[in-house]
Amino acid sequence: MSVEAPVESTPLGSRAVLNSAFVLSARIVSRLVSLVVVLALANYLGADRYGRYVTLVAYSALVSVLADFGLNTLYTREAARDRHRMGAYLGNLLSGKLALAVLAVVVFSVALALTGLTDLIPAGAALLVLTTYANLLRNSFYALGRLEFEGIAILGETVIQAGLILLGARGGQSVAYFVWAYAASYGFTCAYTFAVVTAFGLVRVKLALDLALLRRWLKLAFPFALGFFLTNVYFRVDVPILNLFRGYQEVGWYQLAYKPFESLQFVPLALQSVVYPVLAVYYSSAADRLGIAYQRFFKILVLLGWPISVGTLVLTHPIGRLFHLFPESEPSLRILALGIVFLFVNSAFTAMLYSIDRQDLFAWVTAIAVVVNVVLNFATVPSFGYLAASANTVLTEAAFSVAAWWMLNRRHRLPWFRPTWRILAAGALMGAVLLLVADRALYISLPVGALAFVAGLGALHAVEREELDLLLKGLRLRR
Repeated sequence: MSVEAPVESTPLGSRAVLNSAFVLSARIVSRLVSLVVVLALANYLGADRYGRYVTLVAYSALVSVLADFGLNTLYTREAARDRHRMGAYLGNLLSGKLALAVLAVVVFSVALALTGLTDLIPAGAALLVLTTYANLLRNSFYALGRLEFEGIAILGETVIQAGLILLGARGGQSVAYFVWAYAASYGFTCAYTFAVVTAFGLVRVKLALDLALLRRWLKLAFPFALGFFLTNVYFRVDVPILNLFRGYQEVGWYQLAYKPFESLQFVPLALQSVVYPVLAVYYSSAADRLGIAYQRFFKILVLLGWPISVGTLVLTHPIGRLFHLFPESEPSLRILALGIVFLFVNSAFTAMLYSIDRQDLFAWVTAIAVVVNVVLNFATVPSFGYLAASANTVLTEAAFSVAAWWMLNRRHRLPWFRPTWRILAAGALMGAVLLLVADRALYISLPVGALAFVAGLGALHAVEREELDLLLKGLRLRR
């Protein structure tokens, strides 16, 4: 991949690498623990009660846009650009979000009542409100690049969730208990994050209610909110549709298969959260470096997502045995594996659209994906159930990729095939090798596949020297 500017020579670029690595490490630990805990929870609850739990989570995600309204994302961008005003921004958002939270709780309660989940309303409402405040506060760490504190928050959440859920499963608790457990973990994040930003002087929070500022920000944030809502629709709408036509049991089968797929999402999102402020700064003050950073981010996401997609596809059955999936969940996971690479690269497109202030285009791209998802689910789920929902998830991710690439390519050209074909070939080689050892234990097949992929990358020169130099320079600066 040819370059025109030495973006790796800037501290900002190197710091982005370090921040990505730090958050990624914390989230790897968190997601691994959380995945084990959720699998234990699903096996304790069974398909039907687990289906009730994940249905609540789906409705919470759909309604959370009212509590967030895109303000969290806007806060990250504006705080990164003007750190001197962070205290005023945060203080007004902490106050202004109260009204949004009340509205969200009302809508959420009605949705749960209509779905027959009335007993889960108090716990679900607490989870909804605490989550949106936790996400707002922790975005301060991303805007400032102080992700050592974010790592602690992630691990603290994980410990609380794991401890309470395992205790609840051992004590025979109801579904509502486990919702309260998650709410408690986000309550910890709210208290911890507010204490850190004030005690360490990161942000001088000034609680206020500047209605003019809030009105202006709500107008600016609306495209983010629309995109956020549409994103949640295309990620979550399959659950209420599946529940409507097939019941909680198939929701449980599908969502347990979806859990490993969803857990992988933290990788591109962690990278996106760190790279997004950097791209935003490049757009406003170093436009010549923007295109290079965008292309490298895309390539890294393909490098990470493609081998995971191929490996999951080939090794679905041993993965299902390892994670104690419901037997009915394995065919769903095999289908979902095809969408992992799209899930990864979509973070590059999303970060770029946000960074160049084209959240309106992001909303259009997401709307296209939503139409694809809703139409396909209503057309196929009544007859084919959770397997159709799985296939529709893959097609939706692919539709997002194509639409986003097309819209961005008119402004910032991304020759996706030239920098990635070697990675794709190395992944195909890995898949062929895995087929030969697919009946072996994962502790044998996974290292063999990884070695095949690395060998393919080396033989094809898929990763260039300046990209390795960027990582090594970041590590040296860290030391």
